[in-house]
Order: sequence, then C-alpha cells, then structure tokens
Amino acid sequence: MGRLFGTDGVRGVANADLTAELALGLSVAAAHVLAEVGTFEGHRPVAVVGRDPRASGEFLEAAVVAGLASAGVDVLRVGVLPTPAVAYLTGSLGADLGVMLSASHNPMPDNGIKFFARGGHKLADELEDRIEQTYRAHSSGEPWERPTGAGVGRVTVYDEGFDNYVAHLVGVLPNRLDGLKVVIDGAHGAAARVSPEAFARAGAEVITIGTEPDGLNINDGCGSTHLGLLRAAVVEHGADLGVAHDGDADRCLAVDREGNEVDGDQILAVLALGMREAGTLRKNTVVATVMSNLGFKLAMERAGIELVQTAVGDRYVLEEMKAHGFALGGEQSGHVIVLDHATTGDGTLTGLMLAARVAATGRPLAELAGVMERLPQILINVPDVDRARVATSPELTAAVTEAERELGATGRVLLRPSGTEPLVRVMVEAADIEQARAVAGRLADAVKSALG
Repeated sequence: MGRLFGTDGVRGVANADLTAELALGLSVAAAHVLAEVGTFEGHRPVAVVGRDPRASGEFLEAAVVAGLASAGVDVLRVGVLPTPAVAYLTGSLGADLGVMLSASHNPMPDNGIKFFARGGHKLADELEDRIEQTYRAHSSGEPWERPTGAGVGRVTVYDEGFDNYVAHLVGVLPNRLDGLKVVIDGAHGAAARVSPEAFARAGAEVITIGTEPDGLNINDGCGSTHLGLLRAAVVEHGADLGVAHDGDADRCLAVDREGNEVDGDQILAVLALGMREAGTLRKNTVVATVMSNLGFKLAMERAGIELVQTAVGDRYVLEEMKAHGFALGGEQSGHVIVLDHATTGDGTLTGLMLAARVAATGRPLAELAGVMERLPQILINVPDVDRARVATSPELTAAVTEAERELGATGRVLLRPSGTEPLVRVMVEAADIEQARAVAGRLADAVKSALG
C-alpha cells in the first residue's frame, strides 16, 4: 500500500478512495500524534475545520469533526472557506490544529484532507508519516484510548471566520483599488463569497463569474484551470484585469484587459519588483520551483533579484522561505506565498496584491507582466504509468540525455512524478515552440514505453 499523504495532503475519489471511515480515522490519529508530541500540553486542544463546497465535503466534514471530538479536541466549524482562510484562522485563533477538506483544482468527484499545525503552517513530513502509521495501526485492530464524560470535544459553529479573514486580507494591502474594474472567477469554489467581498471592500468595481457553487459544479469549465470564460468576461466588460481561483482558492491566475493570460511566474515577477521597490523583498530574493519558466529566471537576473529554486510543491517553497527568512515565493500554477501575511498560498491575497500594483503604478497589467518573456513551454501529463520509477529507469535517463543534447543551452527538460495524481509530468522548454512540442512528444512516448 502506498503512502496516503501526497505533496498536498490526502486526496482521492470521495467515498471510494477517501471514505468517511478514512477521514474519521486520520483525524483521530492526528489528534493522538499531536498530543504525543506535546502540542496539546497544558490546555484543552482546539481545531479549526473548513471545507470547499463539494457535496462530498458535507459527509467528510462530519467525519472529521466526529473524529476530532471523539479524541477530546474542541472543534470550530468555519464552513465553506478557502484553504488559506483555514490556515489564517488556525493561527489567529490560537488553535492547535487546522483541517481543510478540499481537492483544490481536481474535478468534483475528488476530495482531500489537509492538516495545518499550530500557527497555520502545513504539517511536517515526519508528522504526516506518524499520523499515517498511527492510523494504520489502529485500523488493523489496535484500540484507541478514548476520553469520556467532560473529556470529549465540543463542536461550535464559528460564523465570524468569514469577516475576520476578509478584514485581514483588506488590511494588509499596500494601497486601495479605487478606480479599478475587476472580473473575478471563483471556480464555483471556496472563494465564491470571499474574493468578491474582499475586492469590493478594497474599492474595486467587481464583476463575478463562477460564484454560484451548488456542490457539483466546482472547477467545472471555470476557474484557474479553464480561463476562457474569464477572458471573454474581461473583454466584454472592459475590465482592467481578471482574477481566477481554483476550487480551494490557494492559487490565482490573471487575465489582462486584452484577455491574455498572466500566469503565476508573471504574477510573481510583478510582485517581486513591487516588493523590492517597497523595501519588503527580504534579502532581495524570490523563491520558485524548478517548473518555473526559464523566462522568469532571466527576468529576475535582469532585475538584479536573486532566485532560489526548490522541488515542485508550495510546501517546499514555503520550507525554503521559512528556513532563510525570504518574503516571497510561488509556483507557475499560481500558488504565491507572501509570508508576511500568509502561511500558505493565498489566491485572493495574490489577486488583491496584483491589482494593488496596477492601481499604484497606473500601468496596465500587460505592461507590468511584460517584465518577463515566457519561453515556449510544453507540459504533457502521462497517465497510468509507474511514477515511482522515473528516477531509476535507464531507458528514461537515456531519452532525457538525448533531449537535453538536442536543446542545448536554449532549453531544458523536466520529468516529474505527480505528488497528487497517478501520472508523470513531462515538461520541455525551448526557444522554438515546434521544437519543444516535438521533444516533449518523444519524451512522453518514452515514459509510456519505460513505465507503462
């Protein structure tokens, strides 16, 4: 049996892979492990539990709440809120644990469980491993130590979470958004209420799409994975920019007034320059992953900003930022972390800060994003292969070596097993799009042949 925890919590098809029993068991295990390491020492433990609008989140939330309360943890149910809101509230309320039920950008049938430690930071890998080991031990018959009487946890609905989080977002902006017209695509997800409210309170004129979640339509043809509706709406309404979130709103992509996509690398470049100008880009450094476009790296070099690169996954970006005191980091997918104001990627905060830069400079988003030129980049997902053998296959090693020889200094190759899905990602960059496409196609075929 493989590891339950991927790069972003536990995910799977709800009620098939991710069952109520699994959600309950993992929650009880998390409570016991955190108690063992001293997190609850000297006080009655408290957890914040939130979810995105997926229908399956309703029964999974009930299972998580039941598990935590049965283990003696008091629970604050904050309802449908973004992942970064749960992280923020875990920190601001002094909770010992945060739990978010979401599968982010995945389709509606999927769901996931993500745990946050005290302060709103993602759990360390070693704690996730202990939780999984504890869960497996008890699911095979080892009895739990269970509190009774007044020792069981109490469950409270915490409706103030929405206003507290929105007030935090607006309060950290460097300037208001008065005069801007912004289209927001909430992906029928967790940002459907939060993002429009935050932009409106900050002074923007707001037009919304994808903000009517019904439990079944999350990420369905909208949001950060499907920008077509946002592009059309921005052009139709003559907006200054558009902002698109994913299902749990921990990421943000944007569209300029002509309908052109502004990806996470470009957003990161715009924010890096703005923060350096404001004196808040600590150590004159930005953190990104190895998936970042080569054009981003070149743009940072031209601007005299240091770039540190990590493995793919916002948790690794965050670990690097915390270890060395950096203030800004993110991914091409739109996970952007502004560590002074958030402990994880925050799509609403990212969109607000990007809009604030447009408002402060009076320059259109297209001009600001033009600080970097995106080199052609082809990404192919190869499903139904043994992703665990990517690094050890001689056939793949030879194929990558040949591709790198062909591209030379004008491009690069990256093969990466997905941390959340059963597939291998093939990424190729080159100065010429047709060359990138051809090389990526050959590598994808090599992956199928070697690992299929």
